[in-house]
Amino acid sequence: MHAPKASAINIIWLGMIAVATVTAAYTGRMDEVTTASFESAKSGVMLAIGLIGPMAFWLGLMKVAEAGGLMLMIARALKPLMTRLFPQVPAEHPAMSAMIMNMAANTMGLGNAATPMGIKAMQELDKLAHEKGTATNAMCLFLAINTSSVTLLPLGVITVRAAAGATSPAEILIPAIVATLCSTMVAITMAKLLAGPEPGKPPVAGMTGIAAGPEAGAPGAKPDGGTAAGAQPSQPSQPADGVTLSPPGAAGRFFILLLLLAFAGGVVYRLFFAGGAGGEDSISVIGAISTWLIPMLIAGLLIFGYLRGVRVYEVATEGAKEGFNTAVRIIPFLVAIFVAIGMFRASGAMEILINVLSPFTERVGLPAEALSVALMRPLSGSGAFGMMSEIVARDPDSFVAFLVSVMQGSTETTFYVLAVYFGAVGITRTRHALPAALTADAAGIVAAVVVCNLWF
Repeated sequence: MHAPKASAINIIWLGMIAVATVTAAYTGRMDEVTTASFESAKSGVMLAIGLIGPMAFWLGLMKVAEAGGLMLMIARALKPLMTRLFPQVPAEHPAMSAMIMNMAANTMGLGNAATPMGIKAMQELDKLAHEKGTATNAMCLFLAINTSSVTLLPLGVITVRAAAGATSPAEILIPAIVATLCSTMVAITMAKLLAGPEPGKPPVAGMTGIAAGPEAGAPGAKPDGGTAAGAQPSQPSQPADGVTLSPPGAAGRFFILLLLLAFAGGVVYRLFFAGGAGGEDSISVIGAISTWLIPMLIAGLLIFGYLRGVRVYEVATEGAKEGFNTAVRIIPFLVAIFVAIGMFRASGAMEILINVLSPFTERVGLPAEALSVALMRPLSGSGAFGMMSEIVARDPDSFVAFLVSVMQGSTETTFYVLAVYFGAVGITRTRHALPAALTADAAGIVAAVVVCNLWF
């Protein structure tokens, strides 16, 4: 039996470290590269530790949503689309609803909420895998869609532009949507084209896709994912084991109604009275949207669970335990990725790459400053965001500021997403996930350049 072929991430990771070392030998930055290796390793651990709290909290909320049946409702509502995209995943499996919630959070620009939801989806997809440690076709497609950043409301970028004094902070909205849609279509196309047979799944005549769960092939399971006569069908989206539903009485429902009315009053007050005679201005409204969505989502999930009869505190804390363990599990993967990126940047290899490519990219409407953001975006989200913010602050109404804002709002930090999502379930053989994701990143950048040159 032949050994499995090395995945793209192995080659790229080794290549970045080797190129950084060779480049440092010529640039005289070996000390900087050494320092970067230690500092980046520390940053990876610190980031993972910083994720423990949010991960535990949001996975706890996901547990409440699952126990209350929200996941099942969402999966049923979008069943026609999702079953076409992910034919290997049973229509009402928890992975479906978790993927939908992750995509919805990304669409609204809720990155902090999207990551734990995406990890929940990966954990559910891993239960359907036939070969542990190897990415399935569904995992690769899901990651490619995530890195293509289906963001319809890039609120963070709009807020930065508003703070810098841009004449029309939200003008990037339509160009960013066009660019991110192009990126997403390429991600889906490439993931489908590169997908092969499911790893570890023996070929069976007459079957398409994988069986409906990790227990497929066990006694009582049929090839189509159903159950034999007399066997109990699995109901993965029903309330979790040990969860007793006890809906509130009239007093509890009345209390929730009062809370909702009070919240509606607060919205009216902020919009029409708090800002003076004219209420909140447009920039303040943009800021309010970006800051209100997360608390509304948190409260909404908990209220839904409460009304469905979920013991929200007990269920949330039980889910938080899973989030804690997941955050610890991704530390080695984050450290490995961060060290490679840190060494590559510190060696001067990134600067050399920009200097080599910029004469060609400037001819097609991609200035050197924007090129630096484009190359940084897949490697470091915070680095790209900082570079974008600096360019926007310097001249918020310039073409370069407009272009980098669209780029930031239409692509994602590919290597970070790959490390976190695959690391959460111990995937070391990533198969075609990275090539599909990087191709989507390139498509998003090209689309952003074309749209901005036509729009600006």
